[in-house]
Amino acid sequence: MKVSLSLEETCTNDVSIVVDALRASTTITIALDKFKEIIPCFTPEEAKELAKKYECILAGERKGSKLEGFDIGNSPTAIKSYESEKDTLILTTSNGTRIMESMTSTILIGSFINSQSVAKAAIELANNHIDVVMAGVNSEFAIEDYLAAGEILYWIEEELNKKHDKNKEENSPKELHYWKNTEGLTEYAKSAILASQDINLCKKAIKESRSGKRLKYLGYEEDVNYCMKRNISKNVAIYKDKILTKY
Repeated sequence: MKVSLSLEETCTNDVSIVVDALRASTTITIALDKFKEIIPCFTPEEAKELAKKYECILAGERKGSKLEGFDIGNSPTAIKSYESEKDTLILTTSNGTRIMESMTSTILIGSFINSQSVAKAAIELANNHIDVVMAGVNSEFAIEDYLAAGEILYWIEEELNKKHDKNKEENSPKELHYWKNTEGLTEYAKSAILASQDINLCKKAIKESRSGKRLKYLGYEEDVNYCMKRNISKNVAIYKDKILTKY
């Protein structure tokens, strides 16, 4: 199993995990507690047009701020407390939803809050390659996505090692070969794992990042803190036919 780390564009047609730690990935993961489906839109105009056709909640932001005329912003804490009888959420964000548009792989949504669950799902779905894709900010590297990706990669490695040990005990040469003798983790992926393991340093780096500072300035410090929580949700969103649903 090859496991890699990319920025913005995936390098596989197998399984890609999209990571936009502040905040789209976290918002989507939490929204699955409230809604049956999430429709990601790539422009506010597209989101508004869909909202006219369907009975749904309209959520979105640009540059961190809630879009005018939308029901709610891209805020996991706001979504968590939002009450609605509607089943569908339409979401448009600056980075996370945008990068899915051109992908042809099976897409999962990953974050700090569901890192172990999304790792398990990716292993179940992948044939031979999992690519963790950082959304970044305006096509540039974002440290929060790198660190969240590292946490997901840590759990992918843990789950693959468990699978390897189990197959070894069961004397299954074919499956043993599958993990032991293939490419494994790229060095870029390994470095992200190492960077993600000091929780206090991670929190400090994320709070001091461009996105962290901007969200605090806009009054979303609670969101930043929430997005850094680890493994508090078992929800995993999968993208199919332009809709996100629970895997």
